[in-house]
Amino acid sequence: MKPKMKLKIAVDVAMTLLLILLMAYELVGEAAHEWLGMGICALFILHHVLNTGWSKNLLRGHYSVLRGVQTVLTAGVAITMVGSMISGLLLSEHTFSFFPIRSVYSYASRVHMLCAYWGFVLLSLHLGFHWNMMIGITKRYLRTNRIRTWVLRGAAFAIAAYGMYAFVERDIGNYMLLRYHFVFFDFEEPLFFCVLDYAAVMGLFVLIGHYLSTGIKKLLSVNKIA
Repeated sequence: MKPKMKLKIAVDVAMTLLLILLMAYELVGEAAHEWLGMGICALFILHHVLNTGWSKNLLRGHYSVLRGVQTVLTAGVAITMVGSMISGLLLSEHTFSFFPIRSVYSYASRVHMLCAYWGFVLLSLHLGFHWNMMIGITKRYLRTNRIRTWVLRGAAFAIAAYGMYAFVERDIGNYMLLRYHFVFFDFEEPLFFCVLDYAAVMGLFVLIGHYLSTGIKKLLSVNKIA
C-alpha cells in the first residue's frame, strides 16, 4: 500500500474516532469537546487536501446514479461539518471565548445540534459507500475464508442491530428533527458505554450505506446487461 493511501486511511480513522467522542459531548467535558472539535476540523481540511483529485474532477465525466448519490452525500457531510465548525466557534466558551458574540447563542446552539447529528449519520453513510475498500484490506491481511467471512458478516449485523436499539434509546432521530433543543445525558453513565452506543449507531449506518451502494451497483449492472 502506498504511503499516501496509508495516510488517507489514518486520517479517516482518526476523524471517525474523534467524531464518536464528540457525540459524547457532556461526558467528555466542554473544554475537551472544543479541542476535539478543533482536531476534527484540522483532519477534515487535511482529508480534502489529500483528496484534491476528487474536487478537480467534480464537474468532469459522466454522472451515474451511484456517483450522484456519493456526491450528494459528500456535499451533505461538507455542509454539516462547516456548519458544526462555525456554530461551534460562536458557542465556544474555552478555546475561542474571546469571540464576544452571545446574541446568536440560541440560534447557533440549534444549528450545532442539527449539523452534529445529521453530520454523524451522513458521514457514517459516506463511510459505508466506501466500505468495499476496507473489506479489500481486511481480506488482504486476514486471509479470510468462507467461515471467517460469515463470522465477520454476522458480527456486522449484530453491531447494526444493537445500533438500531441505541439510535432509538439515545433519541437520535428526535435530535435530528430538532424536537429537543438540548441533548440529555446521564452524568452517572460511564463514558465507555456512551461511546459504545454511538459506535454501534455508526456501524448501523455504515452497513446501510454499504448495502445501498452495493444495490445501486447491481441495479446499474442489470440495466447495462438488459
